[in-house]
This record gives sequence, C-alpha cells and structure tokens, in this order.
Amino acid sequence: MDEETIKNMIIEALRKVHDPEIPVNVYDLGLVYKIDIDQAKKKIYIEMTITSIGCPVAYAIIDDAEAAVKEALGSDWEVSVELVLEPPWTPAKITPEGRKMLADLYGYDIVGEWIKQMT
Repeated sequence: MDEETIKNMIIEALRKVHDPEIPVNVYDLGLVYKIDIDQAKKKIYIEMTITSIGCPVAYAIIDDAEAAVKEALGSDWEVSVELVLEPPWTPAKITPEGRKMLADLYGYDIVGEWIKQMT
C-alpha cells in the first residue's frame, strides 16, 4: 500500500469518530492536526485536539480515534493518538465538508458567521 492510500484509510476511519456534542466527525471538525505515517515500522502517529479545553470526554474521543484507525489498518500497525491543546481549535479549522454538514444541519454557514464576528 502506498502512503496516500494509508492516509486516506486513516482519514476515513477518523470520519467515523464524533464529538458527542457536535454532529460532525473529528476529521471534518478540524480536530486532527497531524498524521505521520512510518510505513517501514508500521507506525502511525496522530495529533488531535478538542473543541473546548474543558471537554469532559476528551480522552474518550482520543481513544475512539485510536481504536478506529487500528481497526481500519489492522493489528500489525501501531497507532498512537496524542491530545494536543496548541494551537487552540477554532471553527476556522473546520473542513469545507464539515462546513457543508453544519450548514445542511442548521440552515446556514456557522463558520462563515463566526468568521464575520471575529473580523
């Protein structure tokens, strides 16, 4: 498998993981900051954050992300997901797909409105 295929498998796995308070997956929310792939050692390292520092289920989300990637890649891969808090998450990190999901759900572009408020 090439690295692009592996990365796509990881992204699809992360799209199955949700913050329980927001009906968009962690990848499209922009919570995933880094995906490193070491094919030779069969190791995956992911840095991700949470929407709020006080999130009571932060580690459950991290654990769910790690489990989803392990399931997608198979048991011969080592997967490590680390919670990072810098830089802080903002709605501007939401992917275009995530913005569309939220707009479809709420009837307007929440991110666009947030950006207007911030400028």
